[in-house]
Amino acid sequence: MTSTTQGSAQTTPARPWLLHYPKNVVWDQTFKAEPLYELLDAAARKSGGLTCTNFLGRKMTYGEIARASEKVAAGLQKIGVKKGTKVGLFLPNCPTFIIYYFGILKAGGVVVNYNPLYTLEELSFQVEDSETELMVTLDLKLLFDKIEALLANGVLKKAVVCPFPSLLPGAKSVLFKLVKGKELARPMSSAQKKNIVLEGDLISGKSERTPVPIDPYNDIAVLQYTGGTTGTPKGAMLTHANAYINVMQVLAWAPDLIYGQERMMGVLPFFHVFAMTVVMNVGIAKAAEIIIMPRFVLDDALKLIDKTKPTLMPGVPTLFNAMINHPKVKSFDLSSLKFCLSGGAPLPLEVKKGFEALSGAKVVEGYGLSETAPVATANPLNGPIKDRSIGLPLPATIVSLRALEDLAQEVPQGEKGEICVFGPQVMKGYWNKPEETANQFTPDGYLRTGDVARCDESGFFYIEDRIKDLIICSGYNVYPRRVEDAIYTHPAVEEVTVIGVPDKYRGEAPKAFIKLRGGQTATAAQILQHLQSKLSKIELPSEIEFRDALPKTMIGKLSKKELKAEETQRQSGI
Repeated sequence: MTSTTQGSAQTTPARPWLLHYPKNVVWDQTFKAEPLYELLDAAARKSGGLTCTNFLGRKMTYGEIARASEKVAAGLQKIGVKKGTKVGLFLPNCPTFIIYYFGILKAGGVVVNYNPLYTLEELSFQVEDSETELMVTLDLKLLFDKIEALLANGVLKKAVVCPFPSLLPGAKSVLFKLVKGKELARPMSSAQKKNIVLEGDLISGKSERTPVPIDPYNDIAVLQYTGGTTGTPKGAMLTHANAYINVMQVLAWAPDLIYGQERMMGVLPFFHVFAMTVVMNVGIAKAAEIIIMPRFVLDDALKLIDKTKPTLMPGVPTLFNAMINHPKVKSFDLSSLKFCLSGGAPLPLEVKKGFEALSGAKVVEGYGLSETAPVATANPLNGPIKDRSIGLPLPATIVSLRALEDLAQEVPQGEKGEICVFGPQVMKGYWNKPEETANQFTPDGYLRTGDVARCDESGFFYIEDRIKDLIICSGYNVYPRRVEDAIYTHPAVEEVTVIGVPDKYRGEAPKAFIKLRGGQTATAAQILQHLQSKLSKIELPSEIEFRDALPKTMIGKLSKKELKAEETQRQSGI
């Protein structure tokens, strides 16, 4: 399957959204792709003295971040990174993430994003599948210990370790070493030190990077792992053009953002495709001050908004919901916020209205996926929006609803169909998976999303159902199959079925139904204890229910349908 980033779709579906498109946005505009690192270099050339990052009180300018990325790029090339080398980022939100993200790209490498909460098992799979040769992390034991284990197991070849205290303001840096020294690793005391490069050594010397020619439409910038429509993680190959143009599409959708004057709240994790594009890359493209939180803590987030006065805050519904329900939320000033883009999960209407009333900001819902870099649709920032809608297609994006029984056929207006997307932000394909790539596209080149929607007479789209059994928990994809496989490793478990159930805080959460082996016993607490090392926190079941028997289909397969129906009845009080 070839990339859908160029050319035009063979089929031209109806485009009802053009009747109600925002007046100040041109849908059929074209975008010129650049190497992705040009976002940072352009901001540094034009606004080098403006603040780029504000991390726990320490600020760095665009000029400083760009120069640091050049040094990193030269250092990476010195230790063997060349065009196409996969380099992993195993980092929380911090300036190091931004510096190395662009440094890797400038060296010609491919960024592979890793969730710092991944278990060793999850990390090992992704390192091997992506062919990641080098991993970048911090000297925090929480992170370094996992990377050390990967090196010891021979899964990973080499790691670059960066000092966390140096990211802090002077006094805080000294205090951290004194008070929290036990949280720091000592990489050079590790048995794996021969495979470890300290950042200080990486960037020492006066060498300059060797420019690497980039073909934006074909060269991969980022491998973004996703389960797609199955539970097996796959690397979505996002080209420089995919990622760069999606930033330009978002900016075209938001013409009222003022260059050099916005402050972006960076509370979502940069390793997630939503934050990578809409927080980090959009922020940099607008020379915004990015206010970085290493992890979301509700009290700290509210204090930071009150203190730093951000104007933009992309978030997931659970974040907005948590803020609304904070007992002392009215003691914090949130009035600096102008726009909040909600993504990652359906936005409940009461959450949208509640946060708008609280902050005075406009909360708009968008839609996308890793395979679309990620934004495909959004509600207008100005003008009428539709409640519970995922909005209209972004500029240069076509959304076509296809019949579930015949993907070549577009459904009539108002009827349900699978969302299929065509546009310059659509991935090149899945890394090393040609068959799955082919299955992910329609015969005429549209990306299948696995989501079912309908389109109203104004061109606004509404998600109705999911083809896949995906559970969206706090904006993250949780795959029932993965949770089931982990539960099956408990010796007392005979059968298990996992479904998503409504959760007031997380939107959805996994619930496990378990049948125990004859003569065996186990409690919910024991099952959860068994899963601690096998699943991330977000994947752990919120409920475990034991049954004498689980529903099955006529051919004996475990069936989720009956359990979902029971849960729906229980939730509605029927």
